[in-house]
Amino acid sequence: MSEHGTPPAVANKVAAVTLGFWILKILATTLGETGGDWLTMTLGLGYGPGALLLLGLFALTLLAQLRASGFHRGLYWSVILSTSTAGTAMSDFLDRTLGLGYLRGALLLVALLGGVLAAWYHSEGHLSVQRIASRRAEGFYWMAILVSNTLGTALGDFLADSSGLGFAASAELIAAVIAATALAYRFTSVSRVLLFWIAFVMTRPFGATFGDLLTKPAAHGGLELGTGGASLVLAVLLIAGLLVQGRGRRTLSAPNARSRRGRAGGTGPAGSAR
Repeated sequence: MSEHGTPPAVANKVAAVTLGFWILKILATTLGETGGDWLTMTLGLGYGPGALLLLGLFALTLLAQLRASGFHRGLYWSVILSTSTAGTAMSDFLDRTLGLGYLRGALLLVALLGGVLAAWYHSEGHLSVQRIASRRAEGFYWMAILVSNTLGTALGDFLADSSGLGFAASAELIAAVIAATALAYRFTSVSRVLLFWIAFVMTRPFGATFGDLLTKPAAHGGLELGTGGASLVLAVLLIAGLLVQGRGRRTLSAPNARSRRGRAGGTGPAGSAR
């Protein structure tokens, strides 16, 4: 804390919200669904022990993220992935082991997410993910992400199972909601913060439902790829996406760096004009 009682400022260590962000988010949430199911169901660890193990993994990655001095792409997306896998196990634990069911579990998580966001707003005066300038705000950011990913799993399971829509129809419905949110962002003046959190929550059930579509038996409307095989494919795609994004940023930054060196040395277009 500073002498005025405000938390010390830190570098913004969260990813910029771009199209690439949403693509990686969907890949990470889908992998979180299949990876969480692989651990708790295929390997037989169970929902309770699986949730505890994955919450521990989340705590470790979050600690590394909080201690980092700047934005590290791989570390950031490791925390996102850990919230997704932990969210899968925690949602299943609430809905199945504790017997709350998908609807009551989702309603409980909606209330919990609302509480986290309310506490964040009360503490920081905003909910913007572009203004994560203190460790306290960063903590609220990651708690909101963990709860929203858990909520998304429960919502996706409710739509795919309890509602009777099935995996494919649920994915189509959620995709339509995401598309409507994108159109609202493009053509309306609705709060960007509100639209971000709607999109963030809804991409989780899209990933969860798509993950179920990949792994569930054909008799249940799935493609029967298995949790292990689907997780491996998704992990490769996520890593490839991170590498492509990193290469693109280096390519864009190289001309700027050469331009700055040219101006400093009096060479190049800027130097020759003097």
